[in-house]
Amino acid sequence: MTTLRLISSMATKPLLADLAALYKAQAPDVQVLVESGGGVDAAKRVQAGEAFDGVVLASDAIDKLIASDHVQAGSRTDLVRSGVAVAVPAGQPVPDISTEAALKAAVLAAPTLGYSTGPSGVQLAKQFERWGITEQIKDRLVQAKPGVPVGSLLAQGEVALGFQQLSEMLGVQGITIVGGLPPAVEIITTFSGSVAASCGQPDAMRALLAFWQSSACDALKRQHGMAPA
Repeated sequence: MTTLRLISSMATKPLLADLAALYKAQAPDVQVLVESGGGVDAAKRVQAGEAFDGVVLASDAIDKLIASDHVQAGSRTDLVRSGVAVAVPAGQPVPDISTEAALKAAVLAAPTLGYSTGPSGVQLAKQFERWGITEQIKDRLVQAKPGVPVGSLLAQGEVALGFQQLSEMLGVQGITIVGGLPPAVEIITTFSGSVAASCGQPDAMRALLAFWQSSACDALKRQHGMAPA
């Protein structure tokens, strides 16, 4: 039995669990163990030298780990493209977010706004800056702690309008997903897998990533609110 130990961000946790099960059917002698947490914390653990066979994070985070020799150069394998969704607590009025102007108005009208520490949160903050509303809304912004879904803040009534990867919103009880961001301001994150520098079984890890990138996994990726990369 070959065991591959991976670390990932929360955005891909449910997907990777299903992808690991799908791979098990193809390669029954390979056990895939995935530990998921906040993307920033996951990258820090890899940088600190913790031993993993594979790493699945946002592509820019993978590139930084390649540059610092913590994952193997040439091993980056783009897996999915993930969009940001907007949600409100269940039972609350659903705002219009069909255009950039409508989304901006919804943000300005919300008494509290939830967002993540991940790449989508960084891009969202930049969008607020581009709109010139950061100062106006700064006291209403609530950033979820690493590994805590924005959906849980919505469900508990801690925020009125929330933004996070659609994949992390799906299946959360107590919220209503309004939809994705309008095309003019949509935020898309590519999540990639790579072979860790500490990997003891690089061939097995590359075979896993190749399968996860293949068309055999496309339907599963879409079920999780993501698009094949």
